[in-house]
Amino acid sequence: MSERLSVAKTYKLYLGGAFPRSESGRTYPVTDSRGKFLANAAQASRKDVREAVVAARKAFGKWSGATAYNRGQVLYRVAELLEGRREQFIAEVSSSEGIQAKKAQSIVDAAIDRWVWYAGWTDKIATVLGASNPVAGPYFSFSVPEPTGVVGVLAPQKSSLLGLISVIAPVIATGCTAVVVTSQDRPLPAITLSEVLATSDVPGGVVNLLTGHTAELAPWLASHADVNALDLTGAPDELRADLEASASGTVKRVLRAAEEDWAKQPDIRRLRAVLETKTVWHPMGV
Repeated sequence: MSERLSVAKTYKLYLGGAFPRSESGRTYPVTDSRGKFLANAAQASRKDVREAVVAARKAFGKWSGATAYNRGQVLYRVAELLEGRREQFIAEVSSSEGIQAKKAQSIVDAAIDRWVWYAGWTDKIATVLGASNPVAGPYFSFSVPEPTGVVGVLAPQKSSLLGLISVIAPVIATGCTAVVVTSQDRPLPAITLSEVLATSDVPGGVVNLLTGHTAELAPWLASHADVNALDLTGAPDELRADLEASASGTVKRVLRAAEEDWAKQPDIRRLRAVLETKTVWHPMGV
């Protein structure tokens, strides 16, 4: 008998809780660390970026308006589903990054643990980052952290899962929504994560994942007027200055994180980076 041919997969984007093809109809091959073909991934276009931002903006009101406790429950449910697909993530991280299964297992476990860490912060953000301010006069003054809005995220290029989760989890834990450009050459764990999100309680549009060429998509994300913040973690070094200049045109918050910054321990500063502080004054006795 002749050897059976495997059925090559062609994956789609994840926008607004659905899995559409790229508007351009383009795909590109994804290979493992040795150059062996793994699958085809959708190659997102400028219009796909716009559609992702529309979906993220539409989802922002409901997600930011949910109670912090509820957001924590939703994120914990994602961690449960990540645990359930642990073996698949191990296989994909191993093939994508060219590492042994044992090391891939430790990376996947660290990624799930990091997701849980940020999930635990949802109902603590206001307590830790908010304040009751001392004032001279018959007033109360409170500072309250609020989500910035839609955050554009350029995911780390070298870390296909742990780096990805390190930049997504803090964004949505704060109540923001995200448009994420995944690792260009290692998108498969991100695609599997999108399948996890689609079957979880995370509302459609809270996280939107775009596969494709980072250098093509990043400028459109940086210049988009309805994107409120930009995380440059996975941006190519030669594009960073231009992306910052473009982001300044719409007065975006810019997180100037380096490619390796995701590898550090989970950090509350990533939460603070996508939050704005509102200070409220109120007279006493009223």
